[in-house]
Amino acid sequence: MAAEEKELSRPGAQEMFNAPIGHLGLIPLKGCEALAEQIDDYLIRWRNERETAGLNDGHFLGYPKGSYVVKTDCPRFGSGEGKGVIKSSVRGDDLYFLSDVTNNSLTYTVAGETNHYSPDDHFADLKRLIAASAGRAKRMTVIMPFLYEGRVSKRDGRESLDCAQMLQELVDMGVTNILTFEAHEPRVQNAIPLNEFETISPAYQYIKALLGAVDDLDVDAEHMMVISPDEGGMGRAIFFANLLGLDMGMFYKRKDYTKFINGVNPVVAHEFLGASVEGKDVVIVDDMISSGDRMVEVARELKRRKARRVFGCAAFGLFTGGFSAFDRAHDEGALDLLFTTNMIYQKPELLERSWYVNVDMAKYIALLIDCLNHDHSLTSLLSPVERVNAKLEEYRCRRNASKTE
Repeated sequence: MAAEEKELSRPGAQEMFNAPIGHLGLIPLKGCEALAEQIDDYLIRWRNERETAGLNDGHFLGYPKGSYVVKTDCPRFGSGEGKGVIKSSVRGDDLYFLSDVTNNSLTYTVAGETNHYSPDDHFADLKRLIAASAGRAKRMTVIMPFLYEGRVSKRDGRESLDCAQMLQELVDMGVTNILTFEAHEPRVQNAIPLNEFETISPAYQYIKALLGAVDDLDVDAEHMMVISPDEGGMGRAIFFANLLGLDMGMFYKRKDYTKFINGVNPVVAHEFLGASVEGKDVVIVDDMISSGDRMVEVARELKRRKARRVFGCAAFGLFTGGFSAFDRAHDEGALDLLFTTNMIYQKPELLERSWYVNVDMAKYIALLIDCLNHDHSLTSLLSPVERVNAKLEEYRCRRNASKTE
């Protein structure tokens, strides 16, 4: 059984568990059904496997179930207006709303015209379903991997602070916990200082996927390095490098502040700070890939500095500019592999790319939900040090065994 799951689900360990906060209910918003199904499968299996006398008392009634997914709908009228409908009782339940605000593959009709879902539409549907529970749930948690308007995290001049306002709206509606991943600016949680807000790093899942996809890595400071593509991601890269015992380098962008193109000041050049990357495998760690220009340009710069192989890791692959830039970068040898998670919508053609590796987060999210439902501390799940060390030891043993054969 996987290390991240073992402590929470081994048979006979139920004595460690508090009684659940309430009957568990998982509410996936439109576009999250596939991920929710995977999460549901883990929860069903773990709870059916657990053995304890405690399952027979009243607090554990309805604990093992055929499914924890609550059926809902957000139908639209011809005008584009909508409503949220919860199709079963949720009174006294511990509800977990799963929302992917980036999924633009969904459509609805307005006066006969087809509209694609925007982040605003997804957030509106989330509020509709929260409102549909009408205060009957015992507790509500929102799991929003990509934080709605998370890039609008500070005010420069007369600007709206949409992310902070969104967090306050959710809290005002009765949401107790908000979980997100790789928040662009974690300090946005200052908008709701008295409520639980967790921004979670998928570093262990990146490392697990990287070690599974590449079988000849020498994970040490002499042969590998972690790269931050800009100064804003330094903390993320430092954390990743410390987990693996590697050195870190950073690019910073020189911008032309006299111009404003597509909403941003154009980058004139990427300057590098750090030790030599020559002959080393390097891992670029970022929070998201939007157009992909930054990741590709940094990969090319690293190759110009004679890096051996370049791997990219990002929690969210939006690919707003399509995949052609990454196709070209891979074909020319600038980028070897790219890792992003399945927490947001992935186009089928992305999964077919030879340079792409999917990082599955379903088990980890299921563990977070399971832990919260029992009102347990998340500390062991949020700190991946022990799991990373175990995975590295397993990888090195496997490599040494293959060398001696």
